[in-house]
Amino acid sequence: MDDDRVSSDSVQQLIEQISCVNKAKMINHVGSVEEGTYEIYTCVEKIIKQDILGCEMTELEGKDLGNKEESTAPEEEVFGDVLWDAHDEQEQMEAFQQASSSACELGFEKYFERLNDLVAAPAPIPPLLVSGGPGSGKSLLLSKWIQLQQKHSPNTLILYHFVGRPMSTSSESALIIKRLTLKLMQHSWLVSPLTLDPAKLLEEFPRWLEKLSARHQGSIIIIIDSIDQIQQAEKHMKWLIDPLPVNVRVVVSVNVETCPQAWRLWPTLHLDPLNSKDVKALITAECNSANVKLTKEQEKKLERHCRSATTCNALYVTLLGKTIACAGSTGNTDETLQRCFQCQDTVSLYRLVLRSIQESLQSDKEKDLLREILCVIGASHNGVSESELMELFPELSSAVLASLVHSLHKMCLLTYGCGLLKFQHLQAWEMVRLEYMEEGENVISAYRQKLVDYFTMQLSRDRVTWRSADELPWLFQQQGDKQKLHECLLNLFVSQNLYKRGHFAELLSYWQLVGKDKSSMAAEYFDSLKEYEKSCEGEESMICLADLYETLGRFLKDLGLLSQAVAPLQRSLEIRETALDPDHPRVAQSLHQLAGVYVQWKKFGNAEQLYKQALEISENAYGTEHPRVARELDALATLYQKQNKYEQAEQLRKKSFKIRQKAARRKGSLCGFALLRQRALQLEELTLGKDTPDNARTLNELGVLYYLQNNLETAELFLKRSLEMRERVLGPSHPDCAQSLNNLAALYNEKKHYDRAEELYEKALDIRRRALAPDHPCLAYTVKHLAVLYKKMGKLDKAVPLYELAVEIRQKSFGPKHPSVATALVNLAVLYCQMKKQTEALPLYERALKIYEDSFGHMHPRVGETLKNLAVLSYEGGDFEKAAELYKRAMEIKEAETLLIGGKATSRHSSSGDTFSLKSALSPNIFLEPGQR
Repeated sequence: MDDDRVSSDSVQQLIEQISCVNKAKMINHVGSVEEGTYEIYTCVEKIIKQDILGCEMTELEGKDLGNKEESTAPEEEVFGDVLWDAHDEQEQMEAFQQASSSACELGFEKYFERLNDLVAAPAPIPPLLVSGGPGSGKSLLLSKWIQLQQKHSPNTLILYHFVGRPMSTSSESALIIKRLTLKLMQHSWLVSPLTLDPAKLLEEFPRWLEKLSARHQGSIIIIIDSIDQIQQAEKHMKWLIDPLPVNVRVVVSVNVETCPQAWRLWPTLHLDPLNSKDVKALITAECNSANVKLTKEQEKKLERHCRSATTCNALYVTLLGKTIACAGSTGNTDETLQRCFQCQDTVSLYRLVLRSIQESLQSDKEKDLLREILCVIGASHNGVSESELMELFPELSSAVLASLVHSLHKMCLLTYGCGLLKFQHLQAWEMVRLEYMEEGENVISAYRQKLVDYFTMQLSRDRVTWRSADELPWLFQQQGDKQKLHECLLNLFVSQNLYKRGHFAELLSYWQLVGKDKSSMAAEYFDSLKEYEKSCEGEESMICLADLYETLGRFLKDLGLLSQAVAPLQRSLEIRETALDPDHPRVAQSLHQLAGVYVQWKKFGNAEQLYKQALEISENAYGTEHPRVARELDALATLYQKQNKYEQAEQLRKKSFKIRQKAARRKGSLCGFALLRQRALQLEELTLGKDTPDNARTLNELGVLYYLQNNLETAELFLKRSLEMRERVLGPSHPDCAQSLNNLAALYNEKKHYDRAEELYEKALDIRRRALAPDHPCLAYTVKHLAVLYKKMGKLDKAVPLYELAVEIRQKSFGPKHPSVATALVNLAVLYCQMKKQTEALPLYERALKIYEDSFGHMHPRVGETLKNLAVLSYEGGDFEKAAELYKRAMEIKEAETLLIGGKATSRHSSSGDTFSLKSALSPNIFLEPGQR
């Protein structure tokens, strides 16, 4: 230290020492705090998924290819072809844990017996209704019983859903039914198309329940807590009235006051108020947790007070115990007891708790902040995070916030759900409304507007997070501002975020609210997307554009607009083929989605070919035993079944089933993947000596893993060690050395050390040219990336022979008339144009045009793009008449595409029409190569 300041040299030394020890992740960041926080978040998320949860990530899917600011939603989860939100699932897990926590065991044994009788009773049997007043302990009872069932009946499949506040995401009927259906599918190993139309989803659930329960060996128990809080519960839960399958039992809980009349005829288990013994045990447990001892006199007063139904309510008694425990620690128990005895129900006791917290605050400013925090949380859709509160209220310090949240959480006002602060019980929210919002809707509207302004500001900064997509449309809906809601929906990233997290029904309801039918939605999305496409430049924005086109296509497919869904999915495929590696898994994703449209359209020939192409790419990218491969096998099996090809379908289903079984077992053994790899490496070095091909391969794989975690410094250390060991053990000309050189080159390219990357790519190319066949994929890979690097560095003369070699390799691999050859020709032609060599470019464009027309037909977008390029060449060459003719043809194709998206034309592909190539352009995308087993 110099003059009590840390010198930059000492900081650098510390960073280097930490990096060398390799036990901590170093993030090099220069920029805003928000960007730095995002980098840390991304890094921690990847480490948790790979090292702790054991989620597999490959080199192809591990890199974030999209715009970070625009894709901060939780990673989408897919089962079959149905998107669902991992965040919603996590919320349910946390809700279950919170519901099951209590200071002491209450006398639930008699209720457990009744619930057990339900399971043992002969079918058919209607749902069992668990009723009681608000806060009577229904959630606690059900969660404790679930735990007992899981322990004593492991073969019983238990599906639960805890409904939160009315109008929250957890209370949306379509999401609940979709979640239950998908959980059933997972447990029955069945992958089958599932409608996302909310009305059909609710209508078809009884048939799904019958079908899936028949495949399950054992009982199925479905538990829905606070079912009466579901929006229009009686209308949307009609399946409860139908006879249930033989092995299915249903338990639902309701508040006595809000239970639908038709359900009151079901067998009912009513929760009585707590008896005096349980009241005393609960208060004593709360006091003991704070080391507070009540006197005999105080205990007698409590016993006399807790004799009515409301004062023996489980939540009331819990809150009473916590209040006394807090007072006892400060020495004013008697005074607090007198104040508590004036509160005859839970809401009034909550009011006392809030006022006690207010009195403990040191200034009016802190009291105002307390009010603001509670009111903003109440006005939100699903809660508010601490960081959002800090941004909403700049005067709120982290110390004050931490103190307030601690007090509110301790006294059962607030709780956490997936990182968001929300009310722990409905009575707490009711109390806040009475305390702070007596003027009614005007006050709530003002706080909603505060949230609207905050999340709108996020959008204006191009920050579309899952939070802004979650809150903003809902807030506009509550405010009745249809114009703003409409504008929000036309933000492509807001709609994409909602859709990719499986909130299709919510998205559809917003569009219906602004008065748009399906065709209008399609047209408006397409117009917005075309406008966005004009601003797309560079690889990242094009990949992002492809994702948006795919989202639009899938949304239109789910709306049943099949003819309109083809074009955006086709466009997504074309962009990915051009911007990514021809065998990239995202290309397989596009093929898969396009095939799904043709299946619904009953154009099975087209669909089969696309599924097979997607299967081939997935097998090459992931290996033959990956869940993505199982997904394509299931899709093909479903297709064959629709064509009555039952034998072929059954063979594929068996193959898929084995893959999924292995994957499920493997997932359980992948925990701590990176750490185990490092330990394995240390053991191998001790037992085998340091220099072995296996150790070199492990070092390479560790390098790839750290590269995927964006830990480039550590990745470089491992990749260098791998290269050095391979050169010593295998010799410097071995193909494995080329792999290490290639990976290091990709890493230096990522770090923008282009000269170093160039040198290593050239060495790798030299080795692979001598060691591999002229059409080997690894040779093509290095040729492609070195060519792109030369072009990026402005070394166009050096790039030309490599682009020419790429054409030769593709001709040898696929034949001279394959579309991927045409794309390679176009890439070479573009390069010649950049070098002002239009004469050399012209025949290449003409040859590419012929291949595209023969492969795709005369009206394909790829044909239109090539015609446009030829028009420019002709114009520059002075042949204006030819240029005009070519440009006119190009525009006719463009107009036809626009009409197609708008729903005014049929698809360009008939059931016997053109097929698609999955091979295309040279990829500027760079990713590392894993070791070969």
